[in-house]
Amino acid sequence: MSELSISLPTKDVQTLLDRLIHQAQHTAHPGSKRLRIAGHLCGWVFPTAATALAGLTGIAVHPTELDIGADLKPGTELDQLLADVAETLRAAGCAPGWRNELLDIWADPSPAPFRLGAIERGVMRPLGLITRAVHLNAWSEHGGLWVARRALTKATDPGMWDTLVGGLVGSQEDADLALVRETDEEAGLDAPDIAQRTPLHTITRMNRRIPEGLQVEDVLTCECVLPMHITPKNRDGEVMEIQCLAPALVFEMLQGGAFTVEASIVIAEDLLRRSRQVA
Repeated sequence: MSELSISLPTKDVQTLLDRLIHQAQHTAHPGSKRLRIAGHLCGWVFPTAATALAGLTGIAVHPTELDIGADLKPGTELDQLLADVAETLRAAGCAPGWRNELLDIWADPSPAPFRLGAIERGVMRPLGLITRAVHLNAWSEHGGLWVARRALTKATDPGMWDTLVGGLVGSQEDADLALVRETDEEAGLDAPDIAQRTPLHTITRMNRRIPEGLQVEDVLTCECVLPMHITPKNRDGEVMEIQCLAPALVFEMLQGGAFTVEASIVIAEDLLRRSRQVA
């Protein structure tokens, strides 16, 4: 773990983090239906998505719930039905973030993680399904924080500031491997560059209303210190600029809402830990 510490008022940082986490805890949109897949609770269906799915074979719509594949078990037949669900939502204009990427579907609540199958990333929010996001806070040796500004072409939060690295874990992908992949794509860093990072840990689960549905997301993060000779550089075109900023400026930007909600939580949690080192 890095020995870098920062001089910020611990109480103010704690207040900010508490507020951010609270602001990311919403109920589903009015009219949303509780989602069951293969008999397991796992999400919330946005009203327009529920309407689009009504009448599709394998779908049962009830007053407060929607069932997908109630008589099926995880496997090939359920996977095909989930693909049909995704295409139906896409045709109805309910999948604005379509990416041709599969993400895992997890039963919730469950005493242990229980994978039901996988579905197109673009319909996770309309169905209110749980996603997992991995983040990396990268510090410079002189105490600055590397942050990235999202491209204006991004479907969500275009032009806002973000963690240097942040992305979703793909279907049947290890979280640490997802972090290495995202670090390569978003910051141009190779695995050895972040080999000394701290272990991933979960900060919170967000339940946030967004225009197309509900973002239910487990937020995982870690941090590292980059050597002076390494300068992050975006490779996938999803970032418009990368800067290394002083912690006091980052804190000011967080208070002003310049960062995405998710990035704000991740960064504030790191600032809090570091500020405590000198408190």
